[in-house]
Amino acid sequence: MELLREAGRTVVAYDLPGHGSATKPHDPTQYADLAGHLLAHVEQHGSLSVDAVGFSLGAITLLRAVSRTPDAFGTVILAGIGDGVFSPHDPSRSERILAGLEGRAEPGDVTARIFGKIGNEAHNDVRALAAVLRRPREEPLTHESLTAITNPVIVALGDQDFSGPATRLSAALPNARLVTLKGIDHFRTPESFDFIDLVVNTFS
Repeated sequence: MELLREAGRTVVAYDLPGHGSATKPHDPTQYADLAGHLLAHVEQHGSLSVDAVGFSLGAITLLRAVSRTPDAFGTVILAGIGDGVFSPHDPSRSERILAGLEGRAEPGDVTARIFGKIGNEAHNDVRALAAVLRRPREEPLTHESLTAITNPVIVALGDQDFSGPATRLSAALPNARLVTLKGIDHFRTPESFDFIDLVVNTFS
């Protein structure tokens, strides 16, 4: 964020509910409309449109918000998501992550154990993160809903990210391009130099 500020951009940080400095209720129903929460945050700042970047669940939330109110946004970068946005929610995947958070992941389930390690860091509230995972789910996004988005969109995905591929997602967005981050998995994306350069160069 400091690099963007140095480039003269006004930066508005946003944490998803249940994450970072945001409120952390333990009731899953409080997380039923994450996109609506984001849109309310954008409206609160009174900007005609904002450029935005989101990662993982943040990127899915951002994409849903843009699909609802495209005029609220300018250029958008979606990182760490792929064609899974078109698929129904898989409860078994959430259960694996929950097992990681709650310390009961299988020893060989590296992905769940990494989620658990990150989720149990001191600044996180494990019960809130578990509630996010147990939230009521919306219907999957559709190709038709995305074709109405004319905003410039960059889909950034590591070539080792389990969220891939993202070819259908990028193809569904009329003004999108897909950027592959070489040698990068899901968890290393936010700190990848190539990803940081992409964000700074796009928004500077």
